[in-house]
Amino acid sequence: MNSVAGKACVVTGAGSGIGRALALELAKRGARLALSDVSEAGLAETAQRARALGARVHTARLDVSDRDAFFAYARVVVDELDVVHQLYNNAGVASSGTVIESDWSEYERVLGINLFGVIHGTQAFLPHLVASGDGHVVNISSLNGFMAQSGLSAYSASKFGVRGFTEALRAEVLAARQPVRVTVVHPGGVRTSIATSALEHAKASGHQVSTEEEAQQRRYNEKLLRMPPEQAARIVVDGVEAGSPRVLVGRDAKVVDAVVRLVPRHYPALVARLARRTSR
Repeated sequence: MNSVAGKACVVTGAGSGIGRALALELAKRGARLALSDVSEAGLAETAQRARALGARVHTARLDVSDRDAFFAYARVVVDELDVVHQLYNNAGVASSGTVIESDWSEYERVLGINLFGVIHGTQAFLPHLVASGDGHVVNISSLNGFMAQSGLSAYSASKFGVRGFTEALRAEVLAARQPVRVTVVHPGGVRTSIATSALEHAKASGHQVSTEEEAQQRRYNEKLLRMPPEQAARIVVDGVEAGSPRVLVGRDAKVVDAVVRLVPRHYPALVARLARRTSR
């Protein structure tokens, strides 16, 4: 076991959901924290709670899709903490809509945050993780990083991308014998606001959201998003301390992973059947 106690850990998207839970779990285990989010209010609340647990905390507003901003942020964090041991590329957004009805701007937004945000963070911090002599990159993918769903083409593409990028990174650091471990995380249904936020973003963008769409979103949240984010964070940090290259969060993620491996040709039909069931 490689304890996170005393480690300097960077967590993006720390203002809510899994990001906040990760920050607080790391704080409980004695880590030092550099936290970022686009929501300054959410970030401030996370920082207050982490400090109450005794953690040293640095905060900054950060849009992870902005490459230059991410590299500038990395320099500030290293100056503040002197060293960085662990990077949790967690920031992400959800999206819904079929391929034919989705705007280019929505693909650009989701891929910019979910995929390029991970790439930006990894490139910005990787030299510092190597320099620490005990680095760890933790990239948050999703159950949709190995199972695609109808209506989630942008989100699924981004999370499959995170998985592929992370596995390529792992191969590279192993080949170079660099002192950096690499973990990809696939959460299943975790009780966060990411799906609801996607609906709110659609409304704000002028999309006419029907009453049925709102009702379907509520059913999705109630039936599928069941694991508390605090439990998910414990599973992730346990996996990091154990040096696991791949962490599946939740029974649903484990079951779906097995199904996709066993019947890769037929799982889309099973997914469609599940979608019809949860829409009722």
